[in-house]
Amino acid sequence: MALFDRLFSKGKKDKKIDSFEKITLNLSGMRYMTEFELLMKDGKAEVSQYGFKFVPGKDQRVLQKRVTCDAQTALELLNGCNVLSWDGFYGAHPRGVKDGTMFTLKATVNEGKSIYASGSQNFPRNFDEFTDGLHKILSDEGK
Repeated sequence: MALFDRLFSKGKKDKKIDSFEKITLNLSGMRYMTEFELLMKDGKAEVSQYGFKFVPGKDQRVLQKRVTCDAQTALELLNGCNVLSWDGFYGAHPRGVKDGTMFTLKATVNEGKSIYASGSQNFPRNFDEFTDGLHKILSDEGK
């Protein structure tokens, strides 16, 4: 980062995600649990989806699909959905809703910044677009 940028960006929040180390998105409902994981490996984004096998005393994580895509594809999805703004989001379960989906997002981006968001049938803006984008990357084999 140039000296000028460092001087004048002091105290300003990051506006976008430039890099990521690891991002996990856990989704669960009454009868399912799934996890998406994005890892940066050798300049590429590895996108995985896991299901869970329920066995007495322990839930077993089972890989369902894994693809590698260009890091730029993953960054465009993250920034297009403004995932950085989700940090600190807590979506309380709406009154009167008896069922639903719970989520937890944990991310390490921009060389050490942590993002944490969670909710129960109450999601941050662009959440559906983000999960749709993950499914698209996985179904398009990372293309």
